[in-house]
Amino acid sequence: MSLAILQELKALADPDQARILQRFFKTGKGEYGEGDVFLGIRMPALRALSKKYEIPPLIELRTLLDSRYHEARMLALLFLMRSYRASHDDTTRKEVVDFYLANTARINNWDLVDISCRDIVGVHLLDKSRKLLYRLAKSKNLWEQRIAIISTWTFIKHHEFDDTLALSEKLLTHPHDLMHKAVGWMLREVGKKNPAVLRAFLDQHRLQMPRTMLRYAIEHFPEKTRKIYLARR
Repeated sequence: MSLAILQELKALADPDQARILQRFFKTGKGEYGEGDVFLGIRMPALRALSKKYEIPPLIELRTLLDSRYHEARMLALLFLMRSYRASHDDTTRKEVVDFYLANTARINNWDLVDISCRDIVGVHLLDKSRKLLYRLAKSKNLWEQRIAIISTWTFIKHHEFDDTLALSEKLLTHPHDLMHKAVGWMLREVGKKNPAVLRAFLDQHRLQMPRTMLRYAIEHFPEKTRKIYLARR
């Protein structure tokens, strides 16, 4: 089935859109997405394709994840999300999570992480120990670190903020801009649910926070308040 899916993906290719995506996702030499190859397929088409086929077995999803094409890896993750949702027992769900974590080397751009980790890792850990996220946060792999913080979005939705705050503190001085944005984004989500919790965190850590992280975190504050926080640095 994976070969048929790859053939259909290639038939949807748009070279002009591919060139735009290659630039947008920083695929040049020395950039975070170096060497990634795009077909130029938009997300609505990928989502439609993921619903057209039955969920492939994990061994076939591995073939898609191993593809040089970004969209094939994205499609594999969309299937994997379906597989997790369709699982009716914790053993099967854990197999999906273990497969996901065993293939983080192929979940190698921010969009691939952001679309998938919340609904696989985050949902799975909602009623379990979150130690896994702290191990991922210590990884030397940028994308595993991003999985760690973005997965907490699921907890935030359930008004659980402790892990987001603890991981944000651990990642506070991370050198990469993509992590500054990810941490700031999750802090902003905390602030949507409980502004006082976010303000308390910012009052304690704002002087250490990279400016991008702080700007993301305070994006929904009133303009006057944003200026105050930015001026205090």
